[in-house]
Formats: sequence, C-alpha cells, structure tokens
Amino acid sequence: MTAVKSVADYIRTIADFPHEGIMFRDVTTLFADPRGMRLCVDQMLHPYAGEPIDKVVGLEARGFILGGAIAHQLGTGFVPIRKKGKLPGTVISEAYTLEYGEAIMEVHDDAIQPGERILLVDDLLATGGTAEAGIKLVERLGGVITGCAFIVDLPDLGGRKRLEGLGFDVHALVAYEGA
Repeated sequence: MTAVKSVADYIRTIADFPHEGIMFRDVTTLFADPRGMRLCVDQMLHPYAGEPIDKVVGLEARGFILGGAIAHQLGTGFVPIRKKGKLPGTVISEAYTLEYGEAIMEVHDDAIQPGERILLVDDLLATGGTAEAGIKLVERLGGVITGCAFIVDLPDLGGRKRLEGLGFDVHALVAYEGA
C-alpha cells in the first residue's frame, strides 16, 4: 500500500541557498507534480470554501501560480500584485522593507472595487513584509481581506504573528523552523 503524501513531501529543501545558513524551501518541485499541485491548491482553498470571496490576489511571483489556480477553483477573478514597473496600466504603489533595503509592490488602480472580498495568496510567509504591502494595496482600493493563505510559514521570522497582529486570518500548509 502506498503511503499518503503531504504537501511537505513535495517540497525540496536546498541548503545554503541563496546564502550560507539558509535552508531554501523550493516549491517548484511541488508545482511540477500534478498530485502535489492539486493537493496544495485544494488545501489552500479549503478553509475558504463556501466563504464569499470576490477575487484572489497573488503576490509576485509564485503567488501568481497559486492565485490563478485557486481563483479558478473558487470561480473568482484573479489580481496580480507585482514588483514596481511590471504593470502596464495606472497603478498604486506600496513600499516595504527587505532584509537589505526597500522594495515596491504595485497593483492596477482599477483591479479591486470597494467592498470586494479578497483572499491573498503566496508561496512563503517569512517576515510578512511583502504580504503586508499587498494587504495595504488591497485596502487602499477598498477591498476587504478575508484571509491570507501560504504554502510555507517560517514562524521564526515572525510573519504570521505580524499579520495576525494586524487582525488577519493566516493559513499555511507547512511550517519550518529557522530561516
């Protein structure tokens, strides 16, 4: 009898990437496996099944893969939140802090209508800076975040606590200690 696999079984860990001491959680192996991908999408949307969600927002870049699949399953629209300079229309921007500097995320200014209920998704929750920037963009457009879903949570980096401290529901499929 074949053992039932979990999402974690499909994630490859690569030591010392991109820097020494980092254990990189590579979800491309999860995406490449049809069973793993289906399991991931189903588990990410499960807590929100039956909830009124108008759009799924995906954070660049792996959040696009997840967001599109989850939006399809929920029968909703999908909105990408991208790095600065990647969207062709009129955008609003939000700066956030990285380990060594600052970055800017953008969304089209007409992508979300006031009152729309939004599920925010990405592959990894570390410090929560990127997710918080995405949340701020959604809220500036009048959207209401109904939840934040991730494949991987790195709780030692504080992202979950940060988002929950702001009052948001956080769902992650796998948690890994360390960075």
